[in-house]
Amino acid sequence: MRYLLSLITIVFLLVGCDEQKKESSSINPINWEKRRATITNQDSLKPAKTYLGIYSEIYSTSEHLTHDLTVTVSLRNTSETAAVYLTKGAYYDTTGKLIHTYFDFPIVLKPLETVEIIIEEGDKTGGTGGNFIFNWLDDASVTDPLFEGIMISTRGTQGLSFTTEGKRIE
Repeated sequence: MRYLLSLITIVFLLVGCDEQKKESSSINPINWEKRRATITNQDSLKPAKTYLGIYSEIYSTSEHLTHDLTVTVSLRNTSETAAVYLTKGAYYDTTGKLIHTYFDFPIVLKPLETVEIIIEEGDKTGGTGGNFIFNWLDDASVTDPLFEGIMISTRGTQGLSFTTEGKRIE
């Protein structure tokens, strides 16, 4: 029995280690490439841009202690009938340095579709003032897409969560 419990423990540890090595699907360029869109009617579409502030870590009790957060960046098409085209999604750190460009080509969000970018807890590259810039194509007859950041962390019986919403800057 003791041997069986030891074997099960080792299997769980190996599986857990293997899971940690997996690349996040958010940064995998193949997943974004699958969403690539060809835009045929660009005449009525105008470039637009939205800023979204996120926090991969926040200060806790002082400026010398931070608390790591998991971030879900939610890209939502708010239209019930029309597709929305996003043309670029880029992530910058607290100082404004580019960390990662998720896509730099048109992608499509179907009506009411949501796509997410995940910044895993412990990934402090964005810092306490991470920034996203999303470029998209504005169609006057379609509602604007919604960009949200949801930050969460749990430790023991304590939980922390809050949200931010994108602001159109162009």
